[in-house]
Amino acid sequence: MLNHYNDKKRLGIYIHIPFCLSKCAYCDFNSAPAPNPECVTRYVNALIKHMESYRKSARVYEPDTVFIGGGTPTSVPMEELTRLIKAVKRNFRLTKYAEFSMEANPATVTYEGLRKLNRLGVNRLSFGLQSAHDNELTALSRKHTRKDFVRSYKMARDAGFTNINTDLMFGIPHQTMGSLMHTLSFVTRLNPEHISLYDLKIEPGTKFYREYDSIAPYLPDEDTEADMYEQAVAYLADRGYYQYEISNFARPGKMCAHNLKYWNCEEYLGFGVSAHSYFNGSRFSFTPDKEKYIKGVEEPASRIRITDQNETVEERERLGEYIMLRFRLKDGIDDREFTRRFGSSFETMYGHKLKRFVDNGYMIARNGRFSLTPKGMFISNYILSEILEFADFGKYVIGS
Repeated sequence: MLNHYNDKKRLGIYIHIPFCLSKCAYCDFNSAPAPNPECVTRYVNALIKHMESYRKSARVYEPDTVFIGGGTPTSVPMEELTRLIKAVKRNFRLTKYAEFSMEANPATVTYEGLRKLNRLGVNRLSFGLQSAHDNELTALSRKHTRKDFVRSYKMARDAGFTNINTDLMFGIPHQTMGSLMHTLSFVTRLNPEHISLYDLKIEPGTKFYREYDSIAPYLPDEDTEADMYEQAVAYLADRGYYQYEISNFARPGKMCAHNLKYWNCEEYLGFGVSAHSYFNGSRFSFTPDKEKYIKGVEEPASRIRITDQNETVEERERLGEYIMLRFRLKDGIDDREFTRRFGSSFETMYGHKLKRFVDNGYMIARNGRFSLTPKGMFISNYILSEILEFADFGKYVIGS
């Protein structure tokens, strides 16, 4: 039995809040406005009870990261967030300096609320700005303005937050190279510790997908998007933001420890609708249906199945997942570490498939390490589909 603090295994905790002010035109996450306050309370009750059910199986772990995402967690009343945060600490023995992140919309925070979150132990905020131009925010159907973001950002600093991420997007309607660079200039002057920059993907089920013909004339073409990405990467590097992952840039020591767990194939437990986990050698997720999730947790004797997918991760799947996730990272794949994990050389297994990407500047091969260049990162899904068997690749694409 592991019983010494330093012997405990590490774990990430993710909690999904599916509520928001309104559904953004591009969003394909499990999120929607709460139908009523009672639904929010029942959902938080279910999250707490669900966490309690894992208390015993997670007792040999010391979680060192927590991430509350959504949706918009800060759209939930503060009393509910307080109950939730206290339940996390009650059910899991977090490490002393655990990274505790929460996503926030600039239109849904107050100084008092931010101060309380900070005192409760939330030490990292992730603000969804997306753009510093109000016309682009309107096109995305965001409920905040640039002015709202500035006010919220300053409130967060005043409330004691010393680790803030800002989410940005490129390739969005009405955006130009000039407006993107202006957004980057605006944000870097505020000096957040971390910046995430995502390429707009128009996914089925979204308003943008349904109305694609009406927005298509206002979207940058693919070549312009590629130029936007490469110039943004160079601009952020010049201002001291190290690119450690395809879409993520950080000041020294400020990389997102929780998301690194995903990319390093480490263990994490997810709670809430559509939440995914990799725990005790299994990969599983929970139902996207809020009512089914709540009832299944509330009434375990009812045998309502809340697990959506559940599979033991076999060696071959772990290998493919490792390749896909590690190539998201700037560090890429080290052949020695790969051999230690899987008993075979990465270069021996895949070198014949990598040569053309190295020769054409999409990948760097140096001292037994293989990593994508910014040009390669922009087309990483294509490169991975060429390296991995297509049937395997599909299940590993978990985000952009």
